[in-house]
Amino acid sequence: MIFKDFFNEFKEFAVRGNVIDMAVGIIIGGAFSPIVNSLVKDIIMPPFGYILGSVDFSNLYLSITPSAQHYSTLKEAQDAGLVTINYGLFINTLISFTIISFAVFILVKAINKVRRTNKDIADVKTKKCPFCYSVININAKKCPYCCSSLISD
Repeated sequence: MIFKDFFNEFKEFAVRGNVIDMAVGIIIGGAFSPIVNSLVKDIIMPPFGYILGSVDFSNLYLSITPSAQHYSTLKEAQDAGLVTINYGLFINTLISFTIISFAVFILVKAINKVRRTNKDIADVKTKKCPFCYSVININAKKCPYCCSSLISD
């Protein structure tokens, strides 16, 4: 009996519109992230690194472990057993975050514009009663709240 109540409560929670919308958002976000990471890694960073003198940001690191030898790539340094601070990867991640944030901003801005338009349409279908100030249908001839006649003589 307790399990059945728990299951019913969970089912009610899971089929709510907001939960399903959130799940779709998470799935799309998960699919969107590799696209942005590829955009940053494969398209944005190579010319940016070239402009700065053939710098590959993904291979920028600081070695915490003292070593007489300098390794040209992060992988070589890590394979040699060095402990590294990978600030180049952090820069790539910051750029990815900025792009994703900008894309979400554009999406929210578009959604807000649609919501405002829908609200404006709803406002056109209603008016306020001049006697009781209730919101009523724009075509009403009599206020359903105060029973005042809205037809001018």
